[in-house]
Amino acid sequence: MGLKTLTYIVVGLSFALYIGIAFWSKARTTGDFYVAGKHVHPVANGMATAADWMSAASFISMAGLIAFLGYDSSVYLMGWTGGYVLLALLLAPYLRRFGKFTVPDFIGERYYSDAARVVAVICLIVISFTYVAGQMRGVGIVFSRFLSVDISVGLAVGMGVVFLYAVLGGMKGITYTQVAQYCVLIFAYTVPAAFISLQVTGVALPQAAFGSEVLDGGGRLLETLDRIVTDLGFTAFTSGSKSTADIFFITLALMIGTAGLPHVLVRFFTVPRVRDARASAGYALLFIAILYTTAPAVGALARLNLTATIQTGPVFEETANLRYEDRPGWFRTWEETGLLRFQDLNGDGRIQYYNDANPEFAVRAEAEGWRGNELTVDRDIIVLANPEIAQLPNWVIALVAAGGIAAALSTAAGLLLVISAAVSHDLIKSVFARNISERAELRAGRISAAVAVLLAGYLGFNPPGFVAEVVALAFGLAAASLFPAILLGILSLRVNKQGAIAGMLSGLVFTMGYIVYFKGVFVAPFAANTPENWLFGISPEGIGALCLPRFRRSVEGRDAFAKRQDDFMRLLRSRDSGG
Repeated sequence: MGLKTLTYIVVGLSFALYIGIAFWSKARTTGDFYVAGKHVHPVANGMATAADWMSAASFISMAGLIAFLGYDSSVYLMGWTGGYVLLALLLAPYLRRFGKFTVPDFIGERYYSDAARVVAVICLIVISFTYVAGQMRGVGIVFSRFLSVDISVGLAVGMGVVFLYAVLGGMKGITYTQVAQYCVLIFAYTVPAAFISLQVTGVALPQAAFGSEVLDGGGRLLETLDRIVTDLGFTAFTSGSKSTADIFFITLALMIGTAGLPHVLVRFFTVPRVRDARASAGYALLFIAILYTTAPAVGALARLNLTATIQTGPVFEETANLRYEDRPGWFRTWEETGLLRFQDLNGDGRIQYYNDANPEFAVRAEAEGWRGNELTVDRDIIVLANPEIAQLPNWVIALVAAGGIAAALSTAAGLLLVISAAVSHDLIKSVFARNISERAELRAGRISAAVAVLLAGYLGFNPPGFVAEVVALAFGLAAASLFPAILLGILSLRVNKQGAIAGMLSGLVFTMGYIVYFKGVFVAPFAANTPENWLFGISPEGIGALCLPRFRRSVEGRDAFAKRQDDFMRLLRSRDSGG
């Protein structure tokens, strides 16, 4: 059976499963729509949280970052994983104890302010739409390559599937769909990794293969990779080029951004009791670790396979570089997507792949008649192309396609639901139409979810960067706006509504302005996205962490504070503590 046919079957079956679950778990009340009725089992919630958390950035893009950045990509592993631990320890149990439906709901009641609620909704929508742009781009990439359809068609199909199970099932449908999506994506990620690890090192466990010997006698995997990439003028895989300050701030922004992501926080509102929230956080961390401990090996093996395919001998020998006419089949198919591009700058018909930004290497290459690097590889194709580069069976490649779509759709659905809930519950129900019926609120939630799906599709056509980069920007926005208001709202009763509103707005405006200044369409020549132009040498991905030390408490009288303290403690005592 051909690859295209097999891929259609595997992806079609996964879509049928998701839609079937949506009809089976159709939301009939606002409680079902927003928080799945608060009766999801901790194991199922842990699995759904892992699927919600492991987006297209984790499945498609993170290994690509590791492959091309090497040591510098460790910020993503440390930040995203560490942030989840921070979320599980500091936020999840307390938010569940508070007993609300959404993050703006918590902020509105905690600070006794509709204005704070509205500002939180604005922050949530900006963060979620920034994040969802990366997911829809991932859907388009998978469809355009494996199903041989235009990206616009792929996006339309992905939007249609999300529309069905997000709008119809709400959080209840999304939760059980994400359980299925987790099973699909983790199987699709680990099976090819085991195949390639066995092929290159003779060890089937990728985590162990990361430090094992390469079978062709080239030494240990990392030593071999360091030698190959440095021969081409690139930084050694195990060395970094980022400054210590930038690494620190990116890692911190990703950590606290993780703990402020609304689509992850809302998952802990779906379990019956506080102790179930703690248990589901532990299960989720276990499920996430399976992929996150595999990703470094996948990235290293992918870079080794890709470079070995292009570079067939000592770099400056006449026959060292692959002839373009002899390029393998996977190269040709990925060229059709535009994500892999070759430009024969010196007209010799061979692919010169090297770091022409390295002055010493560029001088030598010029002497050999080279005119610059001729190969452009989009980082987002690494995981998807890896099984083809390694010449794995077609069923494995089809499985990877289904896994990539599952990862993107699971997170996209969670994001679209929190946007829908923010509009229907936090704006319409809680601010503008307090007497609206439950049925009308449910209808408003479904309509706002449908509108959010359409806007997400548009962002998929015009994303502001590659998948992991877009996601990192969303984390920075969450770190600068929602996280401090949530954390201080839990830990400090002295923070009032004026401080919370000022903090959220200043963090959002500053971080968004910084990102647009360096990455938006209005970038001036003097504002090139380089370390020399960054504030304190901090990149746009890490700038959100710089917004943490802000003044968040305005002056108030002792009596006013005492009254708020009594009201807040009375409110907490009225909730189900649940152990």
